[in-house]
Amino acid sequence: MTTSITTRCDDPVVLNQWYPVCSEQEVAEAVVRTRLLGADIECSVDADGEPTVHDGDAVLPVQRRYGFVWTTLGTPEKDVFPIDEADEPDRRYVPCGWVTLRSSPGRVVENFLDMAHFPFVHTGILGGEAATEVARYKWEIRRETDEVWATDCTFFQPQVSAASEGTFAQLTYRVPNPYQVILYRVSPSDPTRLDAIALFIQPIDETLCRAQPVMYLVDPDSTHTELVQFEQVIFLQDRIIVENQRPLLLPLDPRDEIPTRADASSVTYRRWLKAKGLRWGALPFRPVHTRGADT
Repeated sequence: MTTSITTRCDDPVVLNQWYPVCSEQEVAEAVVRTRLLGADIECSVDADGEPTVHDGDAVLPVQRRYGFVWTTLGTPEKDVFPIDEADEPDRRYVPCGWVTLRSSPGRVVENFLDMAHFPFVHTGILGGEAATEVARYKWEIRRETDEVWATDCTFFQPQVSAASEGTFAQLTYRVPNPYQVILYRVSPSDPTRLDAIALFIQPIDETLCRAQPVMYLVDPDSTHTELVQFEQVIFLQDRIIVENQRPLLLPLDPRDEIPTRADASSVTYRRWLKAKGLRWGALPFRPVHTRGADT
């Protein structure tokens, strides 16, 4: 059994972010005791029914967004990131349940960004071995929002959604903060609109986290159960792959893992984290020593 690294986080890059720690429904029904970044926290509701989060005797900041309670152990510079699709009244709101993963949160984000594994891990659903090539796509760090985006992504998927047949899916990926990630796809039900699929991640310890896919869909036909089951099948297939990656911590030094052209979003993501000076949940970048230099 893999042992998680339980050191309490002291990395400001990670501390100064918002994280989902329970759903509003969970905390309305019972006190939720969990961990965030190596710290034991408790989530409950006050006399007015408002969620509160405690780290020992300290009361933590709280935001309610997307059906979840978000908190932070630090001092974020901005609010929980916006998802415009969440405000559209005709969307199907589909939370798919928490899944615990024995891996670092960065590995989970990176797997979500990776299209190359579709034919081999999600065979017959998101890909097939007859079409394995990842076409070139664009990636960038948007300085105005400090987010990583991958755009113009296309991939043939035998079953894009619970109710659709095979087609070339048009995808966009967004990383709004180090340990959260969102996928936008042209909706199979309405090509003029985008579905949004967020993966909300709660980093428990450096090599243990839990995550929940939350979908905002234009889909008038599928039942709620069909939508949840479709996404759960995909995510549980991903879990097997993510938990077997070594090292568990996300390498930030390109000498530790050799990328391919299909890994452009991952390379950008790692460079972004490295530029921030992120330490928690990652293997450090190793300085290059020249011959004759002191070591």
